[in-house]
Amino acid sequence: MTAPLGRRVVAEAVGTGLLVTVVVGSGIQATELSHDVGVQLLANSLATVLGLGVLITLLGPVSGAHFNPAVTLSAWATGRRTGEGPGLREVAAYVPAQVAGAIAGAVLADAMFGEPLVRFSTQHRSAGHLLLGEVVATGGLVLLVLGLERVGRAALAPAVVASYIGAAYWFTSSTSFANPAVTIGRAFTDTFAGIAPGSVAPFIGAQLLGVVVGLTAVTVVYGRRDRAATATAAATTTAATTTEAATTTAVTATVAAVVAPHDEPELASP
Repeated sequence: MTAPLGRRVVAEAVGTGLLVTVVVGSGIQATELSHDVGVQLLANSLATVLGLGVLITLLGPVSGAHFNPAVTLSAWATGRRTGEGPGLREVAAYVPAQVAGAIAGAVLADAMFGEPLVRFSTQHRSAGHLLLGEVVATGGLVLLVLGLERVGRAALAPAVVASYIGAAYWFTSSTSFANPAVTIGRAFTDTFAGIAPGSVAPFIGAQLLGVVVGLTAVTVVYGRRDRAATATAAATTTAATTTEAATTTAVTATVAAVVAPHDEPELASP
């Protein structure tokens, strides 16, 4: 990232905060409009997909749009071997900003809908099958984010990551929190999207286990990456770009050579 660290930290706080506002606010709105839990979850997941895609598109160029300590830690873990990704200084700045933003986002959503600004959730979510759902959701997210980078498709992240989260709402038992900062923020609202404070630690533990699972899956699928491999890949990309540019220049020169002064192509001699 070329932006100063201060701006990146602000982007992470704002992005995480708005993400939680979308999740909590759409949950409150859904429960006010329908008593059908399936419809409520559908509205909540759809709003989250759209909001997350917009936030990644808007803030990704500034901070990388992590909005998630699990993603930040995964990027740091892989970056230690390649010399890329955030360093410990960035991690130490990003994670508190994400947590603070998530709490502020929950408070903002409650304020918009006339709910108490801070009322801890009473929704307990610590059952074993829910924790397994968080391991799966977080591991899949880490595999997706790092996998996109490995195959050179990071530009697709806004659509692909948002789509994954939307799907994981439905295919995981936990409705895919997959984010320690968001989990903490959602403890501050006793609404549809809330989670009881007593369930926060088990959820975060499951998410961190999911990070390990995701990193392992990335290594198994794509292989281990080190500084030498990264440098080789960069050199190959640069060489390919240079060759393509040279070819384009040569073709342009050839076309120019066979065009007459009045833009009429000359007939080639037999």
